[in-house]
Amino acid sequence: MNAITRSELAHLDAPTVTFKLDGREVTCRANETLIEVADREGVEIPRLCYKPGLDKVGNCRSCMVEIKGERVLVPSCCRYPTQGMEVSSNSERAVASQKMVLELLQADMPEADYTRHNEVDEWAAKLGVGKPRFPSRAQVPADLSHPAIAVNLDACIQCTRCLRACRDEQVNDVIGLAFRGEQAKIVFDMDDPMGVSTCVACGECVQACPTGALMPARDAALAVPDKQVPSVCPYCGVGCQLTYNVKDGKILFVEGRDGPSNHKRLCVKGRYGFDYANHPQRLTVPLIRRKDAPKVADAEMDPDRLMDIFREASWEEALEFAGGTLAKLRDTHGPKSLAGFGSAKGSNEEAYLFQKLVRTGFRSNNVDHCTRLCHASSVVALLEGIGSGAVSNPVMDVTRAEVVIVIGANPTVNHPVAATWIKNAVKNGTKLIVMDPRKSDLYRHAHRYLQFKPDTDVAMLNAMMYVIVHEGLVDEAFIASRTIGYEDLKKNVEGYSPEAMAPICGIDAETLRYTARLYASSKGSMILWGMGVSQHIHGTDNARCLIALALMTGQIGRPGTGLHPLRGQNNVQGASDAGLIPMMYPDYQRVVDPAARARFERAWQLPAGTLDDQPGLTVVEVMHAIKAGTVKGMYVMGENPAMSDPDANHARESLAALEHLVVQDIFLTETAYLADVILPAGAFPEKTGTFTNTDRLVQMGRQAIDPPGDAKQDLWIIQEIGKRLGLPWNYGHVSEVFDEMRHTMPSIAGITWERLEREHAVTYPCREEDDPGEPVVFVEDFPREGGRGRFVPADIIPADERPDTEFPMVLITGRQLEHWHTGSMTRRATMLDAIEPDPVALIHPLDVEQLGIRPGDVVTIESRRGSVSLYARADDSSPRGAVFVPFCYYEAAANKLTNAALDPFAKIPEFKYCAVRLTPGGDEPRQSSFGGGQALANELRRDFAD
Repeated sequence: MNAITRSELAHLDAPTVTFKLDGREVTCRANETLIEVADREGVEIPRLCYKPGLDKVGNCRSCMVEIKGERVLVPSCCRYPTQGMEVSSNSERAVASQKMVLELLQADMPEADYTRHNEVDEWAAKLGVGKPRFPSRAQVPADLSHPAIAVNLDACIQCTRCLRACRDEQVNDVIGLAFRGEQAKIVFDMDDPMGVSTCVACGECVQACPTGALMPARDAALAVPDKQVPSVCPYCGVGCQLTYNVKDGKILFVEGRDGPSNHKRLCVKGRYGFDYANHPQRLTVPLIRRKDAPKVADAEMDPDRLMDIFREASWEEALEFAGGTLAKLRDTHGPKSLAGFGSAKGSNEEAYLFQKLVRTGFRSNNVDHCTRLCHASSVVALLEGIGSGAVSNPVMDVTRAEVVIVIGANPTVNHPVAATWIKNAVKNGTKLIVMDPRKSDLYRHAHRYLQFKPDTDVAMLNAMMYVIVHEGLVDEAFIASRTIGYEDLKKNVEGYSPEAMAPICGIDAETLRYTARLYASSKGSMILWGMGVSQHIHGTDNARCLIALALMTGQIGRPGTGLHPLRGQNNVQGASDAGLIPMMYPDYQRVVDPAARARFERAWQLPAGTLDDQPGLTVVEVMHAIKAGTVKGMYVMGENPAMSDPDANHARESLAALEHLVVQDIFLTETAYLADVILPAGAFPEKTGTFTNTDRLVQMGRQAIDPPGDAKQDLWIIQEIGKRLGLPWNYGHVSEVFDEMRHTMPSIAGITWERLEREHAVTYPCREEDDPGEPVVFVEDFPREGGRGRFVPADIIPADERPDTEFPMVLITGRQLEHWHTGSMTRRATMLDAIEPDPVALIHPLDVEQLGIRPGDVVTIESRRGSVSLYARADDSSPRGAVFVPFCYYEAAANKLTNAALDPFAKIPEFKYCAVRLTPGGDEPRQSSFGGGQALANELRRDFAD
């Protein structure tokens, strides 16, 4: 069951009324509009400005109906029924009005390709409206300045659906209706061309537009698809459901579906980031490194020189070489000489089978994936404090909370659709507290914005706990009945008064006190956090403080409360659940637990004592083990550690030093460039499987197109590698893997493949087949020993590397809205790369001035580990003394700079803090060789300049 918002609860509480609609008696709630009732009763009423989910405005007048006893017709989208009312949608007077409106609008509609499928013509045809009798209006030129969205205002009927989609749903506030009378028109910002406006290209306006006035650029939506395939988005952890529109084996365009997490909403990546699957640089045949092509760690990747380094091979040769060599290394040097990196972008089934291969084929626990680089510290703290690494409440619960804290996260960039629910909640009265050293777009919606100094999370959060303790705001009953360790925490926070912490964290004492009171005293407070909390050497301590805040105030276990670490990649939750981590089997059963080992030995039909009883190496530890000579072979599926690991130069040196590196991917990534054998895999829309979003919602992604050339689906490749390692696997269908998973994972035992095909999404825990799932957990107890949550005190631990005279600034890394992770997919998506084609550093305007440079100039950033050159962008989201760099650009790889120092508990590296210096100038970053996006961006720049 999905979360119910406050407005939905009010709707359910409304009284019922009975009235007549076209002579038939109907019953409805008093707060339903006439058009909503008509839709439910199967009565068709024309509409253009009305769209479910948008505010009702009644400005098109095409939905007019007649009410007995009233002098004038009324818009059915804005009128509510009353007891005994008699409504006619098909009376002569009502139909004449509907037809006249449609005819007038038709007269203004140009006969063009982009208006081919417009709703005006569709309703006119249904009502038998012929050719318009009225002259058309003067035409206006198209605005084609945006890479993704074409603006044809000659087709605009000023229904304002685009405006309301932008203002009320996405809350981006870009689109407006300006001027008066016949001069009135839709504008972007201050009547700018769309391509230079603040539009974030979510496409909600395109999806809302009924006429073609706003549509995908370059006629992308004009072709009629052969089929429509329901699936989910391949990018962030929100898990938006979408529909692929496919023709001739290619995805034409994407539309949002009414899924539990998005209700038809999408962001720029979900809507426009799909054509990477058809990119000419797709790997289509297996490749083996030529004997005369040595691995060079600092070699500049050049996809055009691919065949100088690799030769094509048959699948049989490639698999024998890949799997056979791994088996030889295992048998010669022992099981722990091998390691495997799986993918958070792959399906649950792929993650499960990959970790099973490492544990039963390699015979060690040396398996990990990118959760180590994002939320490992959150998971460690959550397992320690409440017994589960999963979120307590879905994102949508922000609409039921009175107070929402967002700390160390930038949802408008990293989880854009989730951010829309936060913004919607604020518009409905929720108080938003944003805590972050960087000023994200959410700050303008915040009730309070706490821009604390980087690296001072623990000081600030302990100060809040001090206030809650000293002002008696703790929930004594909750603490007594459901927690342990409170007295130790209470003693620990004594040294953290707001007055003492204010100069440390940069937030004044009164703001700390106010925020603590607000969080503790509300009927429902919720905390969401991101990698700004987790990617520190004190990331686990940061999360411990957040958990303690929830436990001491009882703000967990109810709708509108709880703890939610926003998951980064589309299946990082599911991959972790499936055991793709070195210390846990599926469902977080510890590898050191003899009972857990015995359970999996029985499930996998292994002799007792087969499974390794020691935790394996994490991502960063594997790189050190390679340099130490203990790890000699690796199997990497869909990960790119040469770009994503901290101190990337060290990571590349390690990968180049391996005796045998097998890479399974869809493109020649920076990691694949160092491989001995490359196995071409299927992209996201080329396979079927399940994916678990940040809300613990298991959803089905469906195959929409076929892999190109001789590329194979990942599940087939994993099985074939397994056979070369002596594993007798023969899964005929992905559903067989899922069925095995659910019989080893109690949390999803009640989710069957057939149920997912029917319902599309089920929330876990779901232990029985008739179980509806549990969106809100920890209602009665916590899944720890004794059922009690545990307080864990935390003290201030400074960052591993602090600014000094040599390196006086702080580097913060993260993602861009348009690009994803290391950019291997999104930089090959034409629209996304056209919007953000160049590597940039976001620098405070005053720091730009101090450096003596202008926005757009090249600047070089150096740390103790490396240097990169990129373009400076003046941006006050970064505080003075800090620079933000996205890590998706291979030509300016941010992780050449970052520090590999680890959180001692979670073994997560400190991506979010290291010392750097900035100097003007440097080598201009070379243009991406991925093609498409850069060329389109240059074309649009020339057009706009002309």
